[in-house]
Amino acid sequence: MQSTPPFGRLITAMITPFTKELEINWAGVEEIAAHLVASGHDGIVVNGTTGEAPTTSDEEKVEIIKVVKSVVGSKIHVIAGAGNNETSHSVIQGQQAQSAGADGLLVVTPYYNKPPQSGVAAHFKAIADATDLPVMMYDIPHRTGIAIESDTIVALSEHPRIVALKDAKGNVAETSWVIKRSGIPVYSGDDILNLPLLSVGAVGFVSVCGHTVGSRLREMLDAWFAGKSERALEIHQELLPVYTGTFRTQGAILTKAALNLMGLPGGHVRLPLVDATAEQIAQLRRDLTDGRVKLA
Repeated sequence: MQSTPPFGRLITAMITPFTKELEINWAGVEEIAAHLVASGHDGIVVNGTTGEAPTTSDEEKVEIIKVVKSVVGSKIHVIAGAGNNETSHSVIQGQQAQSAGADGLLVVTPYYNKPPQSGVAAHFKAIADATDLPVMMYDIPHRTGIAIESDTIVALSEHPRIVALKDAKGNVAETSWVIKRSGIPVYSGDDILNLPLLSVGAVGFVSVCGHTVGSRLREMLDAWFAGKSERALEIHQELLPVYTGTFRTQGAILTKAALNLMGLPGGHVRLPLVDATAEQIAQLRRDLTDGRVKLA
């Protein structure tokens, strides 16, 4: 059984390019969005972890949605991050995202305060009930401190507007059971596990490396769903240096550095993140070259 992908198959969690003065580079936002469209994406996540959402204001988040939507039009899904560890604020962010034109919401598990699973479920339901938008849950316990447990995912999948799961749990066995039990469409949220998760029933990717190798991820997906598993494996192995290289330190830092190396406006990061060092950039250049990424 293969679930229908509600947001398409290839999605990338987009950076927010900042100038040297750490203001949003709005022309850069437009250019990166257009670059993602040109490399075969079905959807773009804005205001997520890779977009440095913890450091952008609500007003900036709204404007990012509007600018990206103005670039990509109606054919590309714009999915807005709308989750934090305060449910009432998450609800407001979801409502603001809908008003700004978002096509869906990405909602992360509440972090830091470690609610019980009943609280996790209530949090997701409150956000899903607050708008008309489809919701993708985001399970990334190594960041949030808690997982969305399998029983909770299965129960939440019955909500009419909770339509997908971004899985960055790093536990293919547990995800296999979630897919079997719930049938919820699962997107890989960990690039190096993209192909393994397809093999157990995932429908697509919410990538970070899509910034640099989006067209090849598109080819991998197309090969897999055309029954060409050997070609999909070949692409997976070709991309291993890119997967590893992008996450030698925090992903937004090196993704921005990679885009800069490609001649695109990756720009700078806001504290508490710090820009990649010269040594990190030199290693990244080697990793991207090994992964056959064309640099400027």
